[in-house]
Parts: sequence; structure tokens; C-alpha cells
Amino acid sequence: MINQITVIGAGVMGRGIAYVAAAGGYRTVLADINENILESAQNEIDSIFVKGIERNKISKEKAESAQASLTFTTSLEEAVVNADLVIEAVPEKQKIKQSVFETMDKYAPENCYFATNTSTMSPTEIGSYTTKPEKVIAMHFFNPVHKMPLIEIVRGLETSDETVQVIKEVSERMGKETVVVNEFPGFVTSRISAMVGNEAFYMLQEGVGTPEEIDKAIRLGLNYPMGPFELGDLVGLDARLNNLKYLHKTLGEKFRPCPLLEKYVKAGRLGRKTGRGVYDYTKETV
Repeated sequence: MINQITVIGAGVMGRGIAYVAAAGGYRTVLADINENILESAQNEIDSIFVKGIERNKISKEKAESAQASLTFTTSLEEAVVNADLVIEAVPEKQKIKQSVFETMDKYAPENCYFATNTSTMSPTEIGSYTTKPEKVIAMHFFNPVHKMPLIEIVRGLETSDETVQVIKEVSERMGKETVVVNEFPGFVTSRISAMVGNEAFYMLQEGVGTPEEIDKAIRLGLNYPMGPFELGDLVGLDARLNNLKYLHKTLGEKFRPCPLLEKYVKAGRLGRKTGRGVYDYTKETV
């Protein structure tokens, strides 16, 4: 039975996951080595609860109970020692994930389940960093976590049926719909999203249209809720580029990153988190 969920990484995704875990009634610990990021996460989570109460998305009593069940720490070891499920939400870099999972495996209880919030990386490989790959799985959340209804559950080569069922039940208690897919680079959603976003950059590079026109065409013509540039700026162009590099390496030339996207990342234009990506958010033009 899952009572405590620990989330490792208090960035955009980690703080959102901690929110839905606490709102789902779980005792929740959010851990990050950076105190400033952790403080920012706490403030944002508090803000989401306040807005949820104002919009009747959550009752005041439930929000207060969830907030009381949520704790924050900079110690990874302390965060996982009593966990029933640990969800990793650190950057999409193999060395970082390996270090985190090896630490989780060392300090977490024997019966603890491990999930990675990766959008492209192999849960089979991540499972190999532990002594219990049968309890390792991918839970691919979507940004913003508290609004997006889906969790893409990805089983690795050795993931057990029991682990899949436990993660489905946890996801549903978080208020999410689920799909369960087998591991393949990029899974389902990331392969499509990365390809659309990359092709949009190629169109921009070729002068097909402005970012505004391309986004509008995709939103209204294909009924996407957000245009590819709006979405890229939201998730971070650096994250989009990292995903594309991985997919290019594993799936071939059709995922070669657009040179213009690489240029934006080199310039530090990473999206909303830096104030400027494809669009300039410092002037609130979008």
C-alpha cells in the first residue's frame, strides 16, 4: 500500500507532481539539493492551492489537509528512507539520473517502488541502476501537471505486472487518466511532440511563416491546444533539444535537431523560464 510518495527534483515538473500527490491524499516529500528552487516550489504549490480553492477545484479543507501532508527537504537520503514510492523528476541527463537512482536504491525501503518522469529515456536502463528493476517504471507526466489529465505509464523490460498495477492506482488517485505502453525511445507522446516542434523550427528557419502564424495554424487547423512554439517555450527549449538529441541518436535522421533550435539554446533563449525563447516574455507579447 502506498502511503508516502517522495518526489526528487523540485523543478517545473517535480513541484507539479508533488502537488497532485498531496492533493491525492498521499503524505508527500519534495526533495531538491537547491534551497532556492525548493522555496520557489513551495510558494508555487501554495499558489496553486489558493487558486484551486478560488475556482472550486478543491475544497478549503482538502487543500489545508494536503498542504499539511507536504514537506520539503534538501536531503535525498532523508527524503526516501520512509518512502513507498519515489518519483524522480531531475533533468534528462543519464549521469544525473543514474546517481539519483543509485542513491534511492541504497536508502529507500526494500519494498519501495521507483518511477522516473522521463519523457524519452529508457526505464529498462534506469532500472539497471538499481537492485530491483522489477519495481522500476516510467510515469510520464505532462506540463502543467495539475491541469494535464494524462500520465503515460511506460514499462521497462523487467517491470512487473504488480508494479504497473500499483502505479495505475496511484495515478488514478492523483486524478489522472492513464495509458500503459511498452518501452521504445520517445514512447508515444514525446515522439510526436518532438517531431512537430522540430518541424516547426525548420519551417521558421525556412521562412515559411512567423512564429505567431505557425502556432495559429497548428492550433486552429489541427485543433492543438497550444502551438509548437508556445509549447516549446513552456517546457523549455533546452529540454526539447535534449529530447531530440536522444531521439536522433536512437531513432535516426528524422529526429535531427533543427540548427535554429540549437542556436536559440546556445543563446540562452530557453523559453518562459529565462524570460525569452521563441517569444519575448519580458515584454508580455504573448
